[in-house]
Amino acid sequence: MTDIGNSRPAAQAFELALDKGESRVAEFEVRTRAPLQKLQHFLHANPTAVPAIVLLLSVAAFGSVVGPRFLSMFNLSLIIQQVTIIGVIGAAQTLIVITAGIDLSVGAIMVLCSVIMGKLGVAMGLAAPLALLIGLAVGAGCGAMNGVLVTRFKLPPFIVTLGTWSIFFALNLWYSASETIRSQDVAKFASLLQALGTPVNIFGARFTYGSLFMLALVLAIWFVLNRTAFGRHLYAVGDDPDAARLAGIRTDRILFSVYVIAGVICALGAWALIGRIGSISPQAGQTANLDSITAVVVGGASLFGGRGSIVGTLIGALIVGVFRNGLALSDVDVLWQEFAVGWLIIIAVALDQWIRKVSA
Repeated sequence: MTDIGNSRPAAQAFELALDKGESRVAEFEVRTRAPLQKLQHFLHANPTAVPAIVLLLSVAAFGSVVGPRFLSMFNLSLIIQQVTIIGVIGAAQTLIVITAGIDLSVGAIMVLCSVIMGKLGVAMGLAAPLALLIGLAVGAGCGAMNGVLVTRFKLPPFIVTLGTWSIFFALNLWYSASETIRSQDVAKFASLLQALGTPVNIFGARFTYGSLFMLALVLAIWFVLNRTAFGRHLYAVGDDPDAARLAGIRTDRILFSVYVIAGVICALGAWALIGRIGSISPQAGQTANLDSITAVVVGGASLFGGRGSIVGTLIGALIVGVFRNGLALSDVDVLWQEFAVGWLIIIAVALDQWIRKVSA
């Protein structure tokens, strides 16, 4: 009886401690966030919100400064045509960046594939569909080379793709002999290679099949990223590869597949590039690497992996296109156009760092 009597005060003290603990937990649950924290969490959950707002504000600003010339259907459709190559190559870059990698060779792969398609279809007289398929296979091979070096040899993607950029660019100059294939010759011997440059009028706006192809590609990648297990695995590998591996995801296979797919998309970008400029030049697409990274970063993707969307990349490409087009119509020198795009990249990365503190 004495033991039971002595235990009652202890039990009461324990119950009192539990009550205090429950009150503290309840207090934590109802704690409200400051407005800035709410904004930070919203942007973390919706990575395309910032680029969408920036795009709308940019269109409104240049529309008020430049006037009807900028807001005309012709000019707005022209912007979409101008960002076609950036959008396609940016799609390949998006997949790599989501996995916490980066591909500096996308532009070189694109140009190499375009030269191979042109040489086979024009100079060697191969059937244009077969030349196109071989170009796609070369793009897949280039991506596979990057994938093997990253997954098998465990080399950093930045270093790997920096090296392969030089390799692919050198092969491009060697195979092309630094010669440009004229658009007249392409049209005569391999007109299929220029098919994506065919204009089409939609509701009074002038587009090309290349622009529509870019939108179709974005839609397909959106479906893969948001509606398939492969897409979920992609985000998991980029966010935490060790946790993804423990969850049963074959991370090396995912990474290798991503680089191969990116290579194929770059080859498709080569097809769009030929349609865009008509001719086939080994010097084309010199800024494709930087432009693709710009579109991805400005579009809200994180260079640290695990966050981003293909829609955001498309919006990022449009933001770059709007800035360059609006500044050109405002008679701003090309030098200062690149100056403005450079600040866009810096601001986008700084904003990403701030948003990522939510998960810290």
